[in-house]
Amino acid sequence: MTAYFTASVVGKKHYLNNYLRIIDSLKAKKIDVVSDHIINATENQIRMETREERLKFQKQLDKWINSCDFLVAETSFPSISVGYEISLALNRHKPVLILYSAGHPPSLLAHHQDESLICEKYTPDTVKGILDDFINYVQGTDDMRFTFFITSKIASYLDHFSRKNKIPKSVYLRQLIEAEMKKRK
Repeated sequence: MTAYFTASVVGKKHYLNNYLRIIDSLKAKKIDVVSDHIINATENQIRMETREERLKFQKQLDKWINSCDFLVAETSFPSISVGYEISLALNRHKPVLILYSAGHPPSLLAHHQDESLICEKYTPDTVKGILDDFINYVQGTDDMRFTFFITSKIASYLDHFSRKNKIPKSVYLRQLIEAEMKKRK
């Protein structure tokens, strides 16, 4: 699997250790991570790029997002570019995990109603578990999608349980079904 990682280049001053922890956690799960464009870039390099260099980077960005299995964005430091990359990935039906460690979730995306967009607050202690759950979710999307209607009471319960236990609703439902299947064997 391949993950596309994005975050604010300017935000590296404050969050580089978080970026590296996320990337290392993904690599530990044997996931190829596209991240050098964030980790190795500097504000000055970006500012000094020519128009041709920016267009070349845009084409490469499109290739990376098209070929990734999912996108992980660290959004603790606001960035319009990161928002653009998230939108590109969602437009291409890629699962997206938005992570933030401080403050509130990105206001334009936190309440976006899309099953392939998950927004989670994390700490150094919880990031690995959140990534594990998200990867399980992504791997589950390769199987089959099943949509059904639920009551608002069930939806409220699922929302509460999902937030409290930091797992996607679909992962929780899948776990319930798998437990029931195991019990009936």
